[in-house]
Amino acid sequence: MFRPSQPVLDIAGTLVRLGLAAVWLVSGSIKISDPGQTYLAVKAYEILPSALVHPVATALPLLELALGVLLLAGLLTRITAVASAVLLVLFIAGVAQSWARGLAIDCGCFGGGGKVAQGQTQYPQEIARDVGFLVLAGWLILRSRTRLAVDGWLRAGEREPAPDEPVSEAERI
Repeated sequence: MFRPSQPVLDIAGTLVRLGLAAVWLVSGSIKISDPGQTYLAVKAYEILPSALVHPVATALPLLELALGVLLLAGLLTRITAVASAVLLVLFIAGVAQSWARGLAIDCGCFGGGGKVAQGQTQYPQEIARDVGFLVLAGWLILRSRTRLAVDGWLRAGEREPAPDEPVSEAERI
């Protein structure tokens, strides 16, 4: 069976980490630059009580930017990937419930958002895209070791096991 080498896995992980960082940085930047539209997007889901729409619309882009910066730096990669996965599952659930309830909205994932004309929704594409991002987060949860990461520099002082020394599953990741 083919097993990619450690350097290949590290490079792939780096690309995954940087790709997911880009998603959060772009999404958060667009949302924070137009807070009114972000408010309309959050409100359009018709899930939250009115008192929570503004705090969520304010916090969401800040959370996305924080996740993006942490992933870009490669700091707390596994924890950040778990937080990313949770947020993506919430996004998928939000879009799915909108679709199931017959709401006609744009998800607002990368700006815009809010009500749209009936038939102008793209729910399957939005869910598929977020599932793809969830796969990236899953990779980093299972294998957070990447190159050019603060996490790696912090671990640099840790002793590498000898080639014939048994290694636990947790240490392999």
